[in-house]
Amino acid sequence: MTTTSTCSNSSTLTATVVPPHQRSRFWPQHFGSIPQWLILEAHVFGWLDRLCADYYGGSWDFYTLSNGGAFMAPEGDERWSLFNSMNGNGAEMGAEAAGITACLIAYSHHACRTESEAMTDHFYRLREYALHHPDSRAIFALID
Repeated sequence: MTTTSTCSNSSTLTATVVPPHQRSRFWPQHFGSIPQWLILEAHVFGWLDRLCADYYGGSWDFYTLSNGGAFMAPEGDERWSLFNSMNGNGAEMGAEAAGITACLIAYSHHACRTESEAMTDHFYRLREYALHHPDSRAIFALID
């Protein structure tokens, strides 16, 4: 499955689901050069747990972006209600957007914690995709 997002400069960003047989390579391939990359996945889960009262775990899909980025999102097409107590904003969004939101926050915190330029690059690649996502207003209401 591929999701497409059109950017303002007429280029197209795509998100492609990582096939099951390649999932074990996802984290080391995309984040292996980043200090403490092993904790990233757990931090993403933790952020969605903090943001969504109705999140109780589940299966997630991994995605690669055509700009070199990567993220994960809960499986399925249900709508999620998220609330960020740090900025007082709440929003309803699809599962992919919920994953993007949790990843953006986790990536930002990890970049600050590790001072890793590579982690900062991952944040901005995903942010570029999020800017043109159908749920972009909801995503940015929670992370700004």
